[in-house]
Amino acid sequence: MSMLEYTLKDDVAVLVMNNGENRFNPTFIDEFMKVLDEIENTTSADVLVVKSAHEKIFCNGIDLDWLMPFVQKGDQDAVRGFCYKLNALLRRLLLYPMPTVAAITGHAFAGGAIMCCCFDFRFMRSDRGFFCFPEVDLGIPFWPGMVAMVRKAIPQYKLDEMYYLGTRLSGSECEQHHIVVKACPMEKLMDETITFAGGLKKKRAFYGAQKQRMNADIVRIIDEVDPGVLDTGRISV
Repeated sequence: MSMLEYTLKDDVAVLVMNNGENRFNPTFIDEFMKVLDEIENTTSADVLVVKSAHEKIFCNGIDLDWLMPFVQKGDQDAVRGFCYKLNALLRRLLLYPMPTVAAITGHAFAGGAIMCCCFDFRFMRSDRGFFCFPEVDLGIPFWPGMVAMVRKAIPQYKLDEMYYLGTRLSGSECEQHHIVVKACPMEKLMDETITFAGGLKKKRAFYGAQKQRMNADIVRIIDEVDPGVLDTGRISV
């Protein structure tokens, strides 16, 4: 089974992450980028939906088992390269030239929750899973671009609590605070998501231009602030 697979439902591309907890490492990111390119360049899709195959987890952020050996031996080139690679994936999702919808099928923690914020819209299961930024309890700061990304999706009054306290939110709480469009039981999640996605038919060129303008300030921070020159002994997970 591939780490990422997609199917087309009419003109909705449903991309499934199949890599366990779907943690970010170079191999997973490269495959993710490859599939995004394939959907954009070789299909008629005009909406992208992303879900996880894992029964409990959507995405748990950076693959620390892969990363920490490089951090511990001070291999700054490897760490810097990874920082650029992850930023490139998040930037790609932020500007993807069609409506994007995250179907949050389980826990979205740390980098996984940040990735969700890069989608245009989010749905989440109400019966299991938390949305959380645990970095404050781990003693790990966000990169500047990540701060800008989460501000796009989360009201500041709630983001303050999540960012500074590491508060976990359920799907229902995410809906209450307008972080997700809707929270619903797992058995209804994909039907609700696909129904919503099917009504988002937009012209790619126009929609892509809208996203570039809406997210220009976020992209400027991503492009201008080098995450590789930050304290690589403390890497956002």
